Amino acid sequence: MDILEFGAQLLSQKLGINVDSATIANALSGLLGDGQGNIDLGALAGKMASSGELGNVLGSWLGDGANQGISAESILALLGRGDVADFAGKLGTDVDTAAGGLADVLPQMVDKASSGGSLLDSVGGVGGLMGAAKSFLS
Repeated sequence: MDILEFGAQLLSQKLGINVDSATIANALSGLLGDGQGNIDLGALAGKMASSGELGNVLGSWLGDGANQGISAESILALLGRGDVADFAGKLGTDVDTAAGGLADVLPQMVDKASSGGSLLDSVGGVGGLMGAAKSFLS
């Protein structure tokens, strides 16, 4: 199961919505995608790393230990309220419910994608992650 399918399944369970997994996967791809139908968790990691307070949260998600939580408010700040509202509309739910679901699901998605640090490797290690973070600050 790829990360997109994994995230769609988790969101469906968390939100308890009557929406098929393909619709949820498409909505996730639209919110977190690379424009090619894939989720770009490296870009998400870069945004988190550039935010001082979320950098430590990201570190816990990338490591093999317990994941620190993230608030729905932090999700809205990180991804943008408008984009999360668009995502919520595709799922037939409200923005706060969607943000809460993403707050529960994103740590698990990043954790699964980064088992053994593979997400960090995919963005070029710490240097690549910091480069991605700098691009968001420019």
